[in-house]
Amino acid sequence: MNHWDAALYDRKHSFVAELGETLITLLAPQRGEQILDLGCGTGTLTNQITRSGAEVTGIDSSADMIEQAKKKYPQLHFEVADARKLGYAGQFHAVFSNAALHWMKPPEAVLHGIWNALRPGGRLIAEFGGKGNVAAVIQAIFMVVRELELDDQLCSLPWFFPSIGEYTSLMEQAGFQVKYAAHFARPTRLEGEDGLRSWICMFGGSLLAPFPAHLQGAIISKVESLLKADCFSDGGWTADYQRIRVVGLKPCE
Repeated sequence: MNHWDAALYDRKHSFVAELGETLITLLAPQRGEQILDLGCGTGTLTNQITRSGAEVTGIDSSADMIEQAKKKYPQLHFEVADARKLGYAGQFHAVFSNAALHWMKPPEAVLHGIWNALRPGGRLIAEFGGKGNVAAVIQAIFMVVRELELDDQLCSLPWFFPSIGEYTSLMEQAGFQVKYAAHFARPTRLEGEDGLRSWICMFGGSLLAPFPAHLQGAIISKVESLLKADCFSDGGWTADYQRIRVVGLKPCE
């Protein structure tokens, strides 16, 4: 499990929510709709969705994230929940998820829970990491760990980055009609000169978890050296994001 520092997330990684704002347009929430924000983090997009008049429930597996969301938006409803074990039945007009589904494995269990949570005619609107996401960062981490002869201690990747064919097939197996699907590159600017280090600590912490803190720092420094020529410019880092967006419909019975 990745450890989430909710304060650091809001302070250094606000781009996650900012880049998800256009996904709300695709969601097109309507007044009175019941919407589930799956993997809501600290609630920034949950709050934006409520401006439409929709009633939104935000859930996340991280208690720290949910605690921060409740502090920021005490008027909204947030819960700690495991996306693999959703207990909802026909409750929501839509399930919305930004930058979260790639953390949730196995995807079959997650899609099954989403399907059950939706009303007939309900929709899934999601964006998440796709095949090739942060490939340069991953390759550099593995290269450094191999050079240090520590690769037998490295944890497995915490993410599921599928191809568009893989994920839409999983959606169809769960019963969804895939109405829209796109895979696209989105080079993403990280914040500050320490942006890559901060990104690895926040999102790749579980990958380096077996190593003591001083060794993690040394690994990250070597990764920065490897990637600097290609990924650092004008005082900041750019991560090689690849994203998938999907819209799935649960047919009316």
